[in-house]
Amino acid sequence: MTDAYRNRLEGGILTLGLTLPADAVTRLLEFHALLVKWNKTYNLTSVRKADEMIDRHLLDSLSMLPFIGSGALLDVGTGAGLPGMVLALVRPDLPVWLLDSNGKKTRFLSQVKMMLGVDNVTVVQHRLESWQPEREFAQITSRAFATLSDMVSFSRHLLADDGRFLAMKGLSPDAELAELPPEIKLLAISPLTVPGTDGQRHLVELGLQTPLKD
Repeated sequence: MTDAYRNRLEGGILTLGLTLPADAVTRLLEFHALLVKWNKTYNLTSVRKADEMIDRHLLDSLSMLPFIGSGALLDVGTGAGLPGMVLALVRPDLPVWLLDSNGKKTRFLSQVKMMLGVDNVTVVQHRLESWQPEREFAQITSRAFATLSDMVSFSRHLLADDGRFLAMKGLSPDAELAELPPEIKLLAISPLTVPGTDGQRHLVELGLQTPLKD
C-alpha cells in the first residue's frame, strides 16, 4: 500500500508542476503515516481514508507552495498541520510556526516535529487573538479558518506591515471580501487545481493598505 500512496503523491506533485527536494516525498509519506495512525484515536481530521488524505490534505496543501515566499510563516488554526507542516517539510529553509488552541492537535504536531526532525517548525498551543509573540510574520496562512474578516481581525497584530495573508477557500469568496475592513486590500485571487479532488479552490492573498505619509 505504501507504493500506491507514493505513486499517488508523486503523480499529484507532477500534475501540480512542483519541483521538491529529493527527500520530500519520503518525508511527506512519513507525515501521512503518522496522521493516519493518530487520527484513528484522536480524530484530527474528518477525512478517514488514507488514500483520500493524500489528495485532500497533502496535495491540497502543496497547491499553495508556489505562492509562499521566504519570510517567517505563521499557520493559524493549523489543526493537523495543514498546510503548515506540509509546507515546512518541503521548504526546510522556511521558518514555520504552527498555531492551534487544541491540545491534542498540538501534541500530534510536536510528536511529528520530534520523530521526523522538522527543525524549522515551532508548535504553539494558544488562542490566536490573545497570542502576543515578540515578533511579526511575513506570511500568515489559513486553510480552514471561518471567514476572511475573522482571520484578519484575530491575526492582524501578528502581520508585518509588508506581510501577506494567504487564505485557502472553496468558491471565490466575494461576500467575505466585501466585509473586510478598509485597511485591508486584496492582492490577488488565484484558482487552484488539486489533483484527485472535485470542486473549486482559490487562494486569496491580502495585504495592508499603505499608510499615508505625513
